[in-house]
Amino acid sequence: MSKIRLTRLFIFEMAHALQGYDGPCRHIHGHSYTLEVTIIGTPLIDENHPKNGMVLDFGDLKKIVKETILEDLDHGLLLQADTDKDLVETLRKLHHKLLLTPYQPTCENMLIDFKSRLRKVMPEHVMLHSLKLWETQNSFAEWYASDEG
Repeated sequence: MSKIRLTRLFIFEMAHALQGYDGPCRHIHGHSYTLEVTIIGTPLIDENHPKNGMVLDFGDLKKIVKETILEDLDHGLLLQADTDKDLVETLRKLHHKLLLTPYQPTCENMLIDFKSRLRKVMPEHVMLHSLKLWETQNSFAEWYASDEG
């Protein structure tokens, strides 16, 4: 059976700040992120099944990523959990969509987080193959399952 890769693009808006960083990204700033999610699997062969010929319905992949990642992050502010408590309290009082993470919210660390989230909910018959997160039009980070050994 042939393995097929499916990729779906997702665009979301999010702000972050890199605590302790020695450049301008230490300040709160935002990006229009593009996330590429690629899965791999074998197309279903069952003429009586409505998903015949599909590895996974693109709509199902969209729902998985939306519920697992985008609903949390879109139009949110991602900060490290040990960010100044007064700042966190002020942001919460102003009802900002604040997400505190145990990691420095770099593009690289976000991919590791996304990979962990998606692997927990991916249907058994498909495998998460790769993720690519574009932070700007010309800068991205990638994760591949094959690199994990």
